[in-house]
Amino acid sequence: MMNALTYLAVRLHNFKHDRRGVTALEYGLIASLVAIAIVSAITTFGSKLSTEFSYISVEV
Repeated sequence: MMNALTYLAVRLHNFKHDRRGVTALEYGLIASLVAIAIVSAITTFGSKLSTEFSYISVEV
C-alpha cells in the first residue's frame, strides 16, 4: 500500500507528463485566431461594401 507522499508524487508525475490538455489548448488558440481573422475580414469588407452600396444608391 502506498503512503500519501508516494501517491502524491505519482499523481504529480502523471499530471506533468499528460499532454492531452496541451493539445486542447492549442486547438483553442487556433480556433480563436481563426475567429479573430474572420471578424476582422468581415468588419473591413463590410464597411467597404457599405460604402460601395451607398455610392451606387446615390448614383442610380
